[in-house]
Amino acid sequence: MASSCSTSLSMLLFYIFSTLLCFSMASNEFQVGGSKGWVVPPSNNTNFYNDWASYNRFHAGDTILFNYKKDSVMEVGELDYTNCNATHPILFSNNGNTVFKLNHSGTFYFISGASEHCEKGQKMIVRVMFDESLVQHTKSSGYHVPVSPIGVSLMLLIQFVLTCFSSCSLSI
Repeated sequence: MASSCSTSLSMLLFYIFSTLLCFSMASNEFQVGGSKGWVVPPSNNTNFYNDWASYNRFHAGDTILFNYKKDSVMEVGELDYTNCNATHPILFSNNGNTVFKLNHSGTFYFISGASEHCEKGQKMIVRVMFDESLVQHTKSSGYHVPVSPIGVSLMLLIQFVLTCFSSCSLSI
């Protein structure tokens, strides 16, 4: 009887460890612009940041790191991105080391808040990939709502623990 309980406990600990290991490797951090960081691109390369972003595959949960000096970064809407309008940012940061979490699939728009930098090409569109394995479809709105993998794992873990404890208490 005690043997089956210790086996169940061992399996539970293995499950917890493997789940935590899986989630620790689930997201990536990208440094915007690679080694160049977040700077005004050369005048002959105004698509530098969009080219950089298109070479990467971003997933929900990933983070992007903006490194810069005497500048800022803003998340803005599509229209403000197109017009280099910095008056209504969704996010504003000027600490020189901004970490932004891509918390859902879809499109994110970033511009520099420094005068004339956006017009010179210091702006970027980031498209976060849609992961169908983590999504629940809502037919009424057509909007895709991500289902948290940790929520599913937590439900399975709770069910496993309850099963283990009920079988151990019945055996005693």
